[in-house]
Amino acid sequence: MDDDVIGIITALRVEASCVSSFRLPYRRMIRLSNGSVIILSGMGDSAARLTATDLIERGVTALVSFGVAGGLDPNLRPGTLVLPELIHSGKITPPDEEELPVYPVALNWLNRLQKLLPDHLSTVGGTLTASPGVLSTEQAKLELGVATGACAVDMESYAIAEVATKADIPFIVIRAITDPVEFSPPAALLGAIQPEGSVKLIQLLTILFRREVSISTLIRLGKEIRAARSSLAAVIRHADKELGSMPHTVTIP
Repeated sequence: MDDDVIGIITALRVEASCVSSFRLPYRRMIRLSNGSVIILSGMGDSAARLTATDLIERGVTALVSFGVAGGLDPNLRPGTLVLPELIHSGKITPPDEEELPVYPVALNWLNRLQKLLPDHLSTVGGTLTASPGVLSTEQAKLELGVATGACAVDMESYAIAEVATKADIPFIVIRAITDPVEFSPPAALLGAIQPEGSVKLIQLLTILFRREVSISTLIRLGKEIRAARSSLAAVIRHADKELGSMPHTVTIP
C-alpha cells in the first residue's frame, strides 16, 4: 500500500481515539501522514457513503472501515477483532428480485495486516453484514445472523464497500465486537447519543431518572467498549504500516 493514499473512516469518537489522541473535528478530513487520512463520519450508511465518496474525490485511493461492531455469533465476545473477507448488505430479497451484491475486501492487503498482529489478539474472518440501525435485542441479532450467514454487524461498512468497489479501489474492514449477541445497547439509550457518539448529558440523565436504562447497563457497556478499543488500538500499534505508518501527530489540511 506504499503508493496509496489510505482513507480511514470512523463513525464514532471512541473509535477515532484508537487512531489518534487528537480530538477530531466532525466530518473534516485530517491528514495523519503522507499515506493516510482519517475522518469522523458519524453513524449510519448515508454518512459513510457520503464520506467515502468525498474522500475518493479528494484523492484517497484505498479505504478502511474502522470501528466497532455487534456480535451475531454467540461465540464472539467483546474485544474479538473481526477482519471479514465479505461484506453483506443485510437485506434479504424475495426470490423474484435480484439480490444486492456481496463485496469482497482486498484479501492481499488484509492478509498482510493480519500477519503483523500479535498472537494473543482474538480474531475472526467470515462475513460482516449491515443494519440500518442498532440492533437492540438478542432475537434480532440471531435472526440477522441466520439470514445472512454473518458473524457481526455494523451500519457503515457496506456503504464504504459499495463506494470503493464502484470506484475500483481496494478496501478492508477492521471491526471489534462491543455488544455480544445476548447483550445490546437499550433502544432508549440511543436518543442520548449524538451522531458521532458523544453523549447528550441532559437526555442521559433523564432516561436514568426514569429508569429506562440502569447504571449497571451503562457500566457493562463501558466495559465492552474498552475491550473493543483495546483490540482496535492493538491493530494501530502493530499493523500501522499497512494503514499509512501513522505518526502520533496530525495536521489539518
